[in-house]
Amino acid sequence: MKRKLYILLLACSMAACTEELEQVNPNFIIKENFWKTENDVLSALAATYKTLKQQENGYWAVRGIELTNGRGDDFFIRNDVKDLYQLSTFTNNATTGTPSNLYATAFTGIFRANQIIENTPNADIPEEAKAKFIAEAKFLRAVNYFHLAINFGAVPVITTVPQIREDYFVKQSPEEEVWQQVESDLMEAKANLPVSYPAEWVGRATQGAAIGYLGKAYVYQKKWAEAEGEFKLLAQPNGQSQSPYNYDLLADYGQNFMKEYDNNVESLFEVQNQNVGGSQPWAGENANESMGSTTAQEFAPTEVGGWFEAFPTNKMFNEFQKEKTIEGDFDPRMYASIVWDYPEAMYYGKPYSEFAEVFGSKSRIRKYQNWWDENEGIWISEINEKALRYADILLMYAEALTMQGRTAEAYPLVNRIRTRAKLADLTSGFTQEQMMAEIRHQRMVEFFREGLRFYDLKRWGLLKEEIANSDKEGRQFFDEARHAYFPIPQNELNTNPNIEQNPNW
Repeated sequence: MKRKLYILLLACSMAACTEELEQVNPNFIIKENFWKTENDVLSALAATYKTLKQQENGYWAVRGIELTNGRGDDFFIRNDVKDLYQLSTFTNNATTGTPSNLYATAFTGIFRANQIIENTPNADIPEEAKAKFIAEAKFLRAVNYFHLAINFGAVPVITTVPQIREDYFVKQSPEEEVWQQVESDLMEAKANLPVSYPAEWVGRATQGAAIGYLGKAYVYQKKWAEAEGEFKLLAQPNGQSQSPYNYDLLADYGQNFMKEYDNNVESLFEVQNQNVGGSQPWAGENANESMGSTTAQEFAPTEVGGWFEAFPTNKMFNEFQKEKTIEGDFDPRMYASIVWDYPEAMYYGKPYSEFAEVFGSKSRIRKYQNWWDENEGIWISEINEKALRYADILLMYAEALTMQGRTAEAYPLVNRIRTRAKLADLTSGFTQEQMMAEIRHQRMVEFFREGLRFYDLKRWGLLKEEIANSDKEGRQFFDEARHAYFPIPQNELNTNPNIEQNPNW
């Protein structure tokens, strides 16, 4: 998918001359001369996918990754970029740029998806292809609304393209209705998306991705039986893949975060990065923007050309060490996720001991970093962001079963995660609370730096307790009633008279 969609996106944004001059300016794309061919729809889809990775504002690009990780008890962002530091220390407000930009970019993605849904039926392409394209757009719309629901709660639900001025001033829907839209879109996507694509289109949304996100949406709403119903379509009770899907855990956990293993069997959906495009990481949506990611340089140490904006908390460092493998070593996920001063520890071609300890942190980020290179000076990382992994499916499936009082059925699912981590199988007889404690621990170490920790704590009702019991700077400012959701951006309040600020802001 990467090269084809990038080429289509560039064609859409840089359309130039045709062989014959016509009355319609060929340099200007308007509705009347677009939405006619399959390439038109593919170009629009490429632009919609692009909103997820737009460097400054995309949910799975550098600022989005800092936003989703930065508020957890496992992650800290230092005092360099004001907006990011405010997020991490819970001193943000309605004018803080990063959540405001994420909000706007999510609605850009929704607007583009709505255009595809409305206009594809009129294109001169086969009906079967139309149904798949519309399903793909609905999947992307659902993902954007998922992000809005967990970060802002009540937001406008917009499912049509505005035609008149008043259409832009939509009032908020309760969070419950936002989730209903997510569910509806994912159900339709699930019904019409393919199980897989030819190799040249890898990375596009599949039926399995829609099922996985639908199950995840149910988990966030505590609809445990419904979540179980989706997850059992993907995984057997023993944790093995369910036909016709071929998802599995990679034998080596760390390979998930290496370029050579992008789009692997563990990935249900990932955001595609590639070292193509322009030469600027902050150029916005124009020809100068890189199609890679600057996140790796953002987190790399200054000694190797990085900006060192973030690092793990010592609470996270200690969590990794809670249980040793059956061979008496540290959990392999610790080695893959962070680096610290252990014998023969290497980081960017140097012994880790050569790096100065800063801010009292015992470790630095290794996951998704190009740490085997000598530096991160090029700032364009090609490693894809794994938005939804099979490991997440297994642990959410186990949680759904446990929360229904069926703890015994969760064992094989959790043990699959433990086996890959070279940990012994769980002993029998766990209570519901004991199994949930195990699931919470596994999620913390399995998904460090993957943007899930804060949201897991929120849905478990543990935000206040866990942030207070951490070494995270700014923990004293955390107020669960206030910080569970971001404020509605001030720009939105100024523009839309029908929008109200979130409670406690």
